[in-house]
Parts: sequence; C-alpha cells; structure tokens
Amino acid sequence: MKKRIINCFLVAATCITLSACSLLQTTANQLAGLANLANCEYSLKNVSGLTIAGVNVKSITNGNISAADVLKLTSALVSKQVPMAMNVNIDVKNPTENNAMLSTMDWILDIDGKQFADGRNNNSYTITKNATTTVPLGVNTDLYSMFSKDGISSLKNFVSSFKNDGTSSKVGLRIKPSLNVGSYVVPMPNYIKVEKKTGTGTSNS
Repeated sequence: MKKRIINCFLVAATCITLSACSLLQTTANQLAGLANLANCEYSLKNVSGLTIAGVNVKSITNGNISAADVLKLTSALVSKQVPMAMNVNIDVKNPTENNAMLSTMDWILDIDGKQFADGRNNNSYTITKNATTTVPLGVNTDLYSMFSKDGISSLKNFVSSFKNDGTSSKVGLRIKPSLNVGSYVVPMPNYIKVEKKTGTGTSNS
C-alpha cells in the first residue's frame, strides 16, 4: 500500500514537471513570436467596401456625386448619423526565418492629421516565415461630429477626396499589433503608420 502511494506521488510529480515544461515551452514560443512580430513590415495593400452614409465611394469618379448620393448624405446629416465603414487590407511581411504570431491589432483613424476614432481587431494570425500575410481590418466610425458645423458641402468634398483604391490624403491609419503571452497582452511599443508600399516601407509614429 505504501509503495502504491509513493508510485502515485511519483506519477503526479512527473505530470506536474511535464506540464511545467510544456508551459515554459509555450511561453518561450510566444515570446519568440512576439520578437518576430516586431521584425515584420506593415504596409497598406488596398481598401475595399468603403461606404459613407450608405454611399458607395468607389462609384464616385472625378468627384461627380449623383443626386441620389447627395440625398443620402444630406439625410444622414439631418439624422445626425454619418457612418463610415471600410475594410483595410494590411500586408504583414515576415522577413525572418521563424513564424510571427499576431493576437490583436489596435487601430487609430486620423482625419486631416488629427486622431478621430480608434478600435481593436481581436482576430489571431500566424505570419509565416519569409512570407507575407494579408490581415483584413474592419474600420467603422461615425463622421457626424466632423461635418455637423459645415454641412453638406464639406461632407461632399470629403467623399470626393477618395481615390479609386479607397485611399484619401485626408485619411490616415495607424496600427499597434499585439500578442497574448500567457494571460497578458503584450503590444508593440509604438503605433505604426500604414501606407501603400512605395519602396520605402512604413514608418513609426
């Protein structure tokens, strides 16, 4: 009986040791994934599904807004709700020899150089070594506070500022990728301004 109890303790101790080793290995892998996340390069691939107050911005060419679209924008101002929604596809390039792990991505939307809105994407991704992974980021906000004073003319000018690829010189996006390490969320130290790649990469802000 005594021998059986000792054997049970040995088995339990072995399980605890193996569990601790497994936990340490998992944590080590997460820390390595975090380090590789910092080495990744972030750039804007494209913007899709951009709508403002129900107006499909991509359908507007050369700043020509239809009467129906003007009616939608005007109605939105009257109702004090001017929702903007867009899918921002971000290319994350991992130049290292190991995978990088992404748990969350905080975002800040800048309009005319000023912070306007923020949010978080909680989807997890594995950024494969020596490869580029596209991370879709849903950005949603309400623009009413920005145009409530100047009205429909300023809103029309804003809508007309978008190009066919969904970008606008008036709008900027910053991101902060994070990784879950154990029960903690470990973010990158700075927000990264996401821009279309032109050979110079991205810049930190």
